[in-house]
Amino acid sequence: MATVESVRGPIDAAALGVTLMHEHVFAVSTEHIQNYGNGSWWDEEFRITDAITRLRSVAAQGVRTFVDPTVWGLGRYLPRIQRINAEVPELNIVVATGYYDYDGAPTPFFLRAPGGLLDDGGPDPLALEFVRDLTVGIADTGVKAAFLKCAVEHPPGADGRVAPGVERTAKAVAYAHRETGAPITVHTHPAAHTGRWALDLFRSEGVDLTKVVLGHSGDSGDLDHLMELADTGAILGMDRFGVDATRDTPARVETVAALAARGYADRMVLSQDAACFLDWFGPDYDTLRPALLPNWHYEHVLADVVPALRDAGVSAKDVDQMLVTNPERYFTR
Repeated sequence: MATVESVRGPIDAAALGVTLMHEHVFAVSTEHIQNYGNGSWWDEEFRITDAITRLRSVAAQGVRTFVDPTVWGLGRYLPRIQRINAEVPELNIVVATGYYDYDGAPTPFFLRAPGGLLDDGGPDPLALEFVRDLTVGIADTGVKAAFLKCAVEHPPGADGRVAPGVERTAKAVAYAHRETGAPITVHTHPAAHTGRWALDLFRSEGVDLTKVVLGHSGDSGDLDHLMELADTGAILGMDRFGVDATRDTPARVETVAALAARGYADRMVLSQDAACFLDWFGPDYDTLRPALLPNWHYEHVLADVVPALRDAGVSAKDVDQMLVTNPERYFTR
């Protein structure tokens, strides 16, 4: 029986059910909270209570698994997530390891980079941290990560390469994948075709591309480019429904429906990339998010997107493929 690690321990992969493949409970700067947030705009108990309410509502919709790619750089803090999940036991929360940054690797690993001043000739210590999170657990929580995450955001520079730190992190993720078999989700910037760069690097590093989700692919409506990516076996993350400032829901639905009609339903997953709190908006997230992006919340996909896909001719079988079958296959090693 294949199992998937979750916040509350391993679960049967066949029991994942309806899965949102890219959501965050919180995405915050923990250092900023520690220095400037506590006692002012960040109230720990309020945020935990609010998250419990929101996730209970998600579970009531019929979602059974919530995949959270919040890693170092986005404020991952497992004790907080454990408290929340304990109050929403009907929802599986699956977490990641990796690093999220558009430029460099974490500063504690700066001098220990391959070829760096303190390089000992062994595997990149950043990669070994990822392996530990997957095989032993994150910090002392006992929670094991189930997948890997990195970001390839900056467009290629004049030399055709992304920032060296981004490449280093991607290679560390590839190493951890080879060592453990854990799947990968990569934040991409479709307008700059960074998904292509990521797949080229992962292929050269021996990654099984069928175990790679190219996050935020739905930000693009370029069918030829999206099919090129999917033809490698990689999975397209149609995972920003509700981010209407980038592309509105009808446009995103049209793209998914067009790809499904071409036989790509087995290489797409659906989600929103939403959060209970995202400090990119500053302390006023609770008022700014609904004012600026009213559809950007956890319930948009099931309440609005799925009916729109059905109206666009996407079969119930294909919808189930994207919400249930593909996530199960992705996590099955």
